[in-house]
Amino acid sequence: QVQLVESGGGLVQAGDSLRLSCGASGGTFSTYAMGWFRQPPGKEREFIAAISDSGGITYYGDFPEDRFTISRDNAKNTVYLQMNSLKPEDTAVYYCAANSHLDYGLDYDYWGQGTQVTVSS
Repeated sequence: QVQLVESGGGLVQAGDSLRLSCGASGGTFSTYAMGWFRQPPGKEREFIAAISDSGGITYYGDFPEDRFTISRDNAKNTVYLQMNSLKPEDTAVYYCAANSHLDYGLDYDYWGQGTQVTVSS
């Protein structure tokens, strides 16, 4: 059983940057692919990015427009999401998730509780 805890969210202004972190425990982090997702208010959860267990392969969804970058540090059991040039429409609860294989869908094995990101105009 893998436990995931996101951090780094908050209230920022449009144009700012944030780096979200997701710490993992209870499993062998380096064997899991990791993903970031978000759920805007009143909308469905959507895929942002995923990274392979070694970090050598990444997938991105359609909307980040190269503003978001996923990375991981297996020595620290942590996956990151760097978000630049934030826009009000990036306001959402952001989730990390772990999976046995790299995937860009929502069917991940383990999920964190989410961290709120609010971008003011």
